[in-house]
Amino acid sequence: MASYVKKWYKLDNTGKLYPSITSTRVSTVFRISATLLEEVNHDLLQKALDNIIKRFPYYKVNLKRGLFWYYFEYANHNPKVEKETFYPCMFMFFKKKKTFPFRVLYYKKRISCEFSHSITDGTGVIIFLRTLLVEYYRLQGIKCGEQEGIFNINNSVRREEYEDATHKYYQKGIPTPDAPKKAMHFPFKLTKKGEYSIITGILDTSDLKIQSKNYGCTITELLLALYFESIQDFVYTKAPDERKKILKRIVINLPVNLRNIFPSNTMKNFFISITPSIDLRLGKYSREELIRNIQNYMELSINKKYLSQYITRNVKNEKNMLIRVIPLFLKNFLMPVIYQRFGESGYTSSISNLGIIKLPKEIEHRIDRFEFYPPPSKGNIIKVGVISYKSKIYISFGSLTKNKEIEKIFFRKIRKLDIHVKIETNER
Repeated sequence: MASYVKKWYKLDNTGKLYPSITSTRVSTVFRISATLLEEVNHDLLQKALDNIIKRFPYYKVNLKRGLFWYYFEYANHNPKVEKETFYPCMFMFFKKKKTFPFRVLYYKKRISCEFSHSITDGTGVIIFLRTLLVEYYRLQGIKCGEQEGIFNINNSVRREEYEDATHKYYQKGIPTPDAPKKAMHFPFKLTKKGEYSIITGILDTSDLKIQSKNYGCTITELLLALYFESIQDFVYTKAPDERKKILKRIVINLPVNLRNIFPSNTMKNFFISITPSIDLRLGKYSREELIRNIQNYMELSINKKYLSQYITRNVKNEKNMLIRVIPLFLKNFLMPVIYQRFGESGYTSSISNLGIIKLPKEIEHRIDRFEFYPPPSKGNIIKVGVISYKSKIYISFGSLTKNKEIEKIFFRKIRKLDIHVKIETNER
C-alpha cells in the first residue's frame, strides 16, 4: 500500500505556468481515453478509481494559493467519476475549493482521463489510465501480470515519482536558446466559448510504416512533413494579395518526452517543446525537402546538449528574482500576456505523438482503441494529438474554429498515399 504521503506538493517547473494562464479559451486540459468493447459500469469504475488514487497521492490534491506561487495540498476526499456531458478538454475549475486538477469521465463504452497540464504530462496520464483499467478489470475477476508502465497499487510511492526532474537536470552556466520569433497563425474565426471540435483519422499503422519507409523517415517525421505541406498548400490557395499577409514562418510545436534522454521516473511534467519550421518567404517546399529538413532538425535537436539549453532557460526564468518576488495576483495578470508573447506567438500549431499504448494480454482484447486530444488554445487554434494501439494509429485534430480546410487537406494527402482513413468527428 502507498505508505508515504506528503501534505503538500510544489508545482513543477512547467506546471507553475498553467494555473495563471488557464481560461475558457486556454483550458490547459488534455484528454487520453480508452474505448472498451462493452458499456462502462459506473460503480465499478468509481471503485477502481477509489482503489488506485491512493497510489497517486501527488494527483489526489487541490490547488491552493500561496503569496508568490500556487501549490497543491493533499486532499482527504476522493475524486468522483462523472458522466460525460460536455465537449472534451473543457475549462476545469480546479482553483475552486475541493476540486481536483483532473477528472475521470465515462460515456457509453468510453473512459476518459482529462488532466490539467499543471499536474502532469501525457506520460503520467497514460500510466494513470492503464493502472485504472487494470484495476477496473481486476474488480471483474480478471487478474493481470506485472507490466512496465502500470503501477501495482499495493506498492509504496517512490519519492522520485513526484520529483521536479527539470530542476534535477538543471545546469548553471549553459547558454539559453534564442527567443522564438513570430510565426504564422491561422486566419480563422474562433468558435463560441465552450466548444471544442475534434476530427479523428483512424488508419492502419502498417500502411503508414510502409510509406514512411518509402520516404526513408519515421512515422512522426512523415506526419510532420504532411502537416507542414498541408499548411503550405492552404497558404497557396489564397489570392496573391491575401497570401502576402500570411506568408511567414510555419512553426510546429513538437513536445519531446525528456524521460527518454534524461533518466527519470517522475510522474510530473517532464517534456520540452522543440520547434521545426519552414519559411514560406523562401518559396514552396517539396515533400522530400520537408522530410530532409525535419530529419536534420531532429538530429540536431533531440540530444542532451541541445535540450539542456531549454531546461536551463525554464529554470532560470523560475529562479529570476524579479519573477519570484512578484505577488501571485500580479503573476496571474502578467503570465497570460507573457505566455502569448514568448510562447504561442512563436508557434503555428503543434503535433504531439504519445506513441504506442500497450496493455497486459489478459485485457488488451477488451479495449478497442485509445485516443489523445490536445489542450485547446486561443493562440494555436488547431492542434494535433497522435496515439497508437495494436494495429491502428489515431490522429486527432482539436480546434477552436469551424473552418476545416487544414484537416481536409491533411487527410486527403494521407489518402493519396493509398492509405485508407476512417474519419470521425464530434461536430453536430
